[in-house]
Amino acid sequence: MKFGIDIGHNSPPDTGARGIKFEDNLTLEVGNKVIEKLKALGHEVISCRPNGPSSSVKDSLSQRVNKANANRVEIFVSIHFNAFNGQANGTEVFAGSETSRKIAKPVLDEIIKLGFFNRGVKSGSHLFVIRNTNMPAVLVECCFIDSQKDVNLFNSEAMANAIVKGLTGKVPTTPVPPVPDEEQNVDTTTLRLQKALNRLKITDKNGKPLVEDNVLGAITSSAVENFQKIVGIATSGVANTSTWNAINLILAKRIIRPNHAGGTVVRYLQYRVGVETDGVYGPQTEAAIKKYQQQNGLTADGIVGPNSWQKLIG
Repeated sequence: MKFGIDIGHNSPPDTGARGIKFEDNLTLEVGNKVIEKLKALGHEVISCRPNGPSSSVKDSLSQRVNKANANRVEIFVSIHFNAFNGQANGTEVFAGSETSRKIAKPVLDEIIKLGFFNRGVKSGSHLFVIRNTNMPAVLVECCFIDSQKDVNLFNSEAMANAIVKGLTGKVPTTPVPPVPDEEQNVDTTTLRLQKALNRLKITDKNGKPLVEDNVLGAITSSAVENFQKIVGIATSGVANTSTWNAINLILAKRIIRPNHAGGTVVRYLQYRVGVETDGVYGPQTEAAIKKYQQQNGLTADGIVGPNSWQKLIG
């Protein structure tokens, strides 16, 4: 059997949910184990995750679908984790066609044996990766990472075994070779934070770019605090949910026009063009953006579209 395994998110700005744990780390951990276990059983496996950052979330999703379709995989499996309100818990599997539902149910049944609440097999016809793949496709929401109950139950080895057994009816009886060090579940949250802040041209307390060393120290915290001041959220130096939401909102590179309602993205743009960061796209901001566009060989229309964003953050 030829499987396409999609390790969810992990391709900024397509980043996963945050809770007690971080979705990007867990999808990597479980996904890599699933890939190695399927290979150990003799199956061919195509990793469908993009190799690096994407230009947008849609681009990230498109790359996954294109890899699966181009390689003509027989079954596509996307691995994710849920987060909601800290109370919801359990496992659900999304499927499109009736054939997909028949693949999804055994996977769900095996995961439920680990003690997770059964949230059922659900229609995934609204999901991009299920709607656009040419083969039966399922998306597994393993559990809720903001639920202490689910986090206490979660074990990556057991979860990977359950997914593989649900897909194939068995798990490897011989030890699976270890995943290379760079693919293990090293918590790269701080590294992603440092890369994002550098991309946004946010400097530390000394006015310098961050060293991307995955070490959360006083220097990185000072850059986080600097970013929080710029976008107008509570300054703590801690990259909390509000901070990540602001980072991802900017990285989404939405088109900003004169007289825009304002907010986080406008404050960031004001920082970059050197005017007061009040979050209001007024005449002074418009003039500064037009000047920036003119200096960078862009159409000086005050509209921050794809070309302007390319100059600002690549």
